[in-house]
Parts: sequence; C-alpha cells; structure tokens
Amino acid sequence: MVFSSVIFLFLFLPLTLCIHYILPFKFKNLFLFTVSVLFYAWGEGALTLLILLSIGINYLAGLGISFFQNQKPVWAALLLAFAITLNLSVLIYFKYFHFIIENIQRLGLFTNQLNPYMHLPIGISFYTFHIISYLMDVYRRDTAPQKNPLDLGLYIFLFPQLVAGPIIRYKDISSKIASRFILGEAFWYGVKRFIRGLAKKIILANTLAITADAVFNLKLQQPASMIWLGAICYTLQIYFDFSGYSDMALGLGKMMGFQFPENFNYPYCARSLQDFWQRWHISLSTWFRDYLYIPLGGNKKGALITYRNLCIVFFITGLWHGSSWNFIAWGMFHGLFLILERIGLKTLLQSCHSVFQHLYTLLIVVIAWVFFRAENLTQALHVLKQMFVPQQSENYAAIEQINAYSLFVFVLALIASFKARHYIANRYYNVYTKLQMPFQYLIQSFQVILYMGLFVYCLAELSIGNYNPFIYFRF
Repeated sequence: MVFSSVIFLFLFLPLTLCIHYILPFKFKNLFLFTVSVLFYAWGEGALTLLILLSIGINYLAGLGISFFQNQKPVWAALLLAFAITLNLSVLIYFKYFHFIIENIQRLGLFTNQLNPYMHLPIGISFYTFHIISYLMDVYRRDTAPQKNPLDLGLYIFLFPQLVAGPIIRYKDISSKIASRFILGEAFWYGVKRFIRGLAKKIILANTLAITADAVFNLKLQQPASMIWLGAICYTLQIYFDFSGYSDMALGLGKMMGFQFPENFNYPYCARSLQDFWQRWHISLSTWFRDYLYIPLGGNKKGALITYRNLCIVFFITGLWHGSSWNFIAWGMFHGLFLILERIGLKTLLQSCHSVFQHLYTLLIVVIAWVFFRAENLTQALHVLKQMFVPQQSENYAAIEQINAYSLFVFVLALIASFKARHYIANRYYNVYTKLQMPFQYLIQSFQVILYMGLFVYCLAELSIGNYNPFIYFRF
C-alpha cells in the first residue's frame, strides 16, 4: 500500500487516525503496531513474517547486549557483531545474492545455470538500518534497551517510515513511544505537510517522470539537448518524489503525535558536494557518518585514511541503493568529488562567485543521476556519451511528451526546488504578523481552502491514472 493511493487516503488513513485518536494511550501502541503490520502485509504478504521474526531476534539481542555490558563486555561485543552480521546477511541474501552470483558467473568461477532472482521485501534496507542503529546505540549506552517487545516492534514497524524512511534513531523516538499527545495545531501542521508531500509526488514528480522516462526508455540515438532535458527532469523528479514521501511521512507522524527528523533541506541550493550531502537524504548520510565513517576513523587519522573512508562509505552508499554497478558508480562518483573538494577543489570554489558554486554542484549532481536512473552501467555510459559527445540525430520524440502543462510544472519545480517559499515567507513576515491578529480567521480559512483545493486536485490526478510508485520503495 502506498500513501498516494485511493484506498490509503479514503479508508486506511481516516480509520487509523480516528481510532488512534479515541483510544486510551495504553492501547495506542498496540493499535499502531497492528495497523502497521496490516499496512505492510497488504503488499508483501508472507514476507511480513520476516520483519516480525527480525523484531523478536533483535529484541533479545538488545537485552543481551545490555546484560553483558557490565559483566562480560567481550560477550556484549560478540553478540553485537553476531546480531549485525545476521541482519546484514538477510539483507544481502534478498537484495544482493543475485548480483553476487551474476558477477561470479561473469568471471567464469561458477558455470552452473542458476536463477537467483527473488522478490525484494519493500523497505528492507531502511528497517535493517533502523535495527542496526538500535543495537549500536544500546551497545554504546546511548539508549536503554527496550524491554517491551511491542514498543520495539512499533519503532521498526511504524508504517509512515517503514518502507522508505526517513531512517529514525530509536533514541530520538523512544520518548514519544512511551508517551505522546496529539495537539490540534500539530495535527493541522501534519495535515498540511502531508498534502504538500502528496502534491510534490502527484503534481510535480509524476509529471516530470513522463518526460524523463521518454528520454531514458528510448534506446535509439538522441540529440544531446534531449538527453540533458531528460537528465534535468529526472533530477527534479527524484527530489520531489523522495522529499514528497518524506513530507508525507513527517506529516503522518505529526498527526499521530510523533516528531520525525527532517530528511531534506533544499539540496539543489548546495554550493558543494559536501554541502549537498548535508542536505540530501539527511537521515541516511548521518547514519553512515555515525555508524560507519566515524568508526572507521573519520577525518582524524590523516588525509589518506580520510580518503579511504570516503571511498568505503560512498561505495556502500551506492550499493545500499541497489544491486547494480551503476549504483556503485553513482556512489563512487560522488565520493570522488568529495575527495577532490578536500584536496583543494572546495577552496578554489570558495574563491568563485556563489552562482558558479551552485552551477558546479548541480552539474555534478545531474551527471551522477544518469548513473542512478540508467538500467545498467552500459546504458549510463551510453547516455553520458550522448550528453557530451556531439551526435548526428534528429530523434526528438521526447518533445512529444511536452505540452503547456508539463512546461508549467517544469518551471514550477525549478522554483520550488529552491527556497522560494521560505524567501517569500521571510520577506513578508512582518506584513503577515500585522494581518494575523485582525484577520486571523480569514487567513486560517484561506489556508484550509488552499490545502483542500490542492488535495482535491491531487485526487483528480490520481483518478485519471497518472500515478507511479515512489522511486525509493525499491530500496
């Protein structure tokens, strides 16, 4: 089940919110855990048992790690290593087994015919990282182990963030699991945030996807202008697709009394690749920083160790997104420029005008997204060749997907990907403050009409079938 589906919007969500609101608190967690299981089982069926089994095993592992910390620290470390290995083994089996076998077969080390493809459980990368962060924080004594298996299960299974994040630390949400209040103002903020996310997905991302798909799905030779158009459309599509999902997740959390961390901070406003990764998929980049980069030594052990650590982190970052060499290339491409920035490129950039810094960052990001969007590394290299090497072609078929509406959405997406809304809000904050008191109810009514109108428009788009699943669901 996805957030931007009719059955979720008109059946699952209203019933969940109503029942959750009227239940006494002692039953709220049990109810949310139950509906989260149903939410996941709707699409994954028997694979839901995999997460339930994982919750039970990691619940016992967390208690065991805490128990042995004071008496036998070595046992605590061994239990942590075993639990993390077990969780990663499940992830590797479902997500990377076929990739490993394919590459072994290409090397000629394994000649038997084997079809290793299997269904990938939705969200397995996300909930695996949730579990590992919980075990690591218990081992580090950053949080106490959860003694109630239901509450730990709710942390892992909570449906707003289950299948595509953001990646939430247990210590950041444990207090809300133990006790939370649903306030009217916070609930309304959650509704607005959810509708904004829905609009990002339905209006912006889905419309941009039409042009992006037309370019990348066409295997024939295309002019460079068409390839660049497709790459830019995909750059905007994946941002609004994923940040739209994150907005919806944060909004749902607010409506149920939770506070999830922000996952995006206008990444296309970045002035360097380092700045970009402080703004893009923040929960993932901070996870890798805290649980991989810093334990490897971070940047405290000299330049060569730092570069090694960046290569390891971004190799795994790429691999985390998918079992294909083009994802690895995407990660390593970012890692390469992060290393170059540390060597001296960032200092050089800082001496340039901010416009050039933005253009540099966007150019690298757009090129990198080609690796991400392509079906494989061969196609990615072919597309990049067409972008930079002049080709004789009159194939402008992708333009057929462009009309006045898609052009309007493209311009709107460009504006929305920068801080236009915040700029306007800050610019006219004093005017808004002066009008708020005498016209408070009028302003609130206008907001309600605006957001309800936006919601109805999204429903109209859904009704005509212009819908595709969230990109990050496959990770």
